[in-house]
Amino acid sequence: MTSTEKTVSLVLGSGGARGLAHIGVIHWLEEHGYRIKSISGCSMGALIGGIYAAGKLNEYEQWVRSVTRRDIMALLDLTWDKGGLVRGDRLIETLVDLVGDVRIENLPVHFTAVATDLQTQKEMWINRGRLFDAIRASIAIPLLFTPFRYKDHVLVDGGVLNPVPIAPAFNDDADLTIAVNLNAPVSDEAVVSTAVEADDDAESPIRDRINRFIQRLQQSMSNGKKRDWDTYDVAIEAFDTMQSSITRHKLAAYPPDLLIEVARNACQLLEFNRAAEMIDLGYRKAEESLGGRR
Repeated sequence: MTSTEKTVSLVLGSGGARGLAHIGVIHWLEEHGYRIKSISGCSMGALIGGIYAAGKLNEYEQWVRSVTRRDIMALLDLTWDKGGLVRGDRLIETLVDLVGDVRIENLPVHFTAVATDLQTQKEMWINRGRLFDAIRASIAIPLLFTPFRYKDHVLVDGGVLNPVPIAPAFNDDADLTIAVNLNAPVSDEAVVSTAVEADDDAESPIRDRINRFIQRLQQSMSNGKKRDWDTYDVAIEAFDTMQSSITRHKLAAYPPDLLIEVARNACQLLEFNRAAEMIDLGYRKAEESLGGRR
């Protein structure tokens, strides 16, 4: 460590595809003399943080920058399970192929994934065992992904209870705690993409229905303009609203040393085809928030 390098406990929040902004934040920190010593994250924050801790963020970034909406559809292994629309096995298998099947306790960076235990209605901090078991539990967005059974627990997205999980960082021996909130107030600066990529031929009526669902999510506006609301709109907006409210209370109770915020209308839940935009946005937000503090 150089004399000017600061160690960081990095807290990465939930927010679906907005979480790709975490990659840009990490790049900015590394380029400006910060060393990430530990990471706590939930949902997409757990996914990005875990892959970074495993030393494979560059490989993941190259992959996700090439993802199209068609690819997103291919990764959705639909299920008739009443617990959710997607099992998530295909996505996790793809990531294991990319990153490797590693254990959290063997990572060079201390890592904690936060999930929500439906039975106890409490947070679960996962900092041992298979990395992608922890990630799969933490990304189990209600309605979309089926809950994940982990040992004797039924787990869903950590953002249900703690969208910016600062508490796991309390005992970290780092110079700074830096948190990234992806549920900041709606911003007029956010660019909402309306581009629609060419579709594959529908493989079945149910896949065609889910395809339309993904399209609607990607084209859905969350900036207060008048629109027609359907069931999925209401469910996703309600989840975002809940996370925004919880985040405000958590940050007021446990403020980090430094906070980077991304507006919740920066992109929609499954717009992973906008990776380049979100990564650039995360880098810019880090510069705006931290650039004058060195």
